[in-house]
Amino acid sequence: MTQIAKSTFTTGTGTPGQFYSLPTLTENGYPRLNRLPVSIRIVLESLLRNCDGLKVTEKDVDNLASWKAKDPGSYEIPFTVARIVLQDLTGVPLLVDLAAMRSAVAGLGKDASVIEPLVPVDLVVDHSVQVDWAGRTDALEKNLDIEFQRNAERYEFLKWGQQAFQTFSVVPPSVGIVHQVNLEYLTPGVMEKDGVYFPDTLVGTDSHTTMINGIGVVGWGVGGIASLVDIYLVLCVVWALIVITGGNLTMLNDTVMSGSLYYKVFNVFNPFV
Repeated sequence: MTQIAKSTFTTGTGTPGQFYSLPTLTENGYPRLNRLPVSIRIVLESLLRNCDGLKVTEKDVDNLASWKAKDPGSYEIPFTVARIVLQDLTGVPLLVDLAAMRSAVAGLGKDASVIEPLVPVDLVVDHSVQVDWAGRTDALEKNLDIEFQRNAERYEFLKWGQQAFQTFSVVPPSVGIVHQVNLEYLTPGVMEKDGVYFPDTLVGTDSHTTMINGIGVVGWGVGGIASLVDIYLVLCVVWALIVITGGNLTMLNDTVMSGSLYYKVFNVFNPFV
């Protein structure tokens, strides 16, 4: 199924590229794909692209490709997000755990570099700001100076993380709030890996992550401890099939979750494989 849907095209620069074609899948037994909501089609592309018979099976692709609004089914969908966006409140504990895992792997005599995020992770430092000075022209500069003094150890640690992990990057303080930076700067719209192009999708550690939906990017916001579980180098986010209506995410059990997501990580990684 995966090979059938894999197609080639020529990029604007004249180089060859590959993508997973839903129209090709339509021609192979799924004639109603053009009737699916766009958000579900984007998730379907991810299933098709990541179908390896293990974390994503052909049955998973068939389930979603056969989705019907009146009878959506009760199965789960192993959806692989394209990237993750963090703010420093949840990102620093994550980086601490990654550093601890690398230390543990090194202690076992193994290559510590095997501990690496499996999808790109961007951390925006915006949750450490405090207002000590106001009502003067140099207030921003003075507040920023104090912020760096207060958070010197944390910021040095984040800088280390950016240098230590290939898929982990940090947006420094005073650039903007995480959702603004995500919307205006971080989102590529289309992503590429190993010559394969695919839609940008993400999970972020705040409910406002869904602002990104406004420019056609499928994104969900999760918070607290749940978000940390997701960032632990998630291979897949799995959730009960969602009916997306308006601003709510409606689960099949009629539970409505606005700006949050019920999910579980079913396969993180084995650093020794």
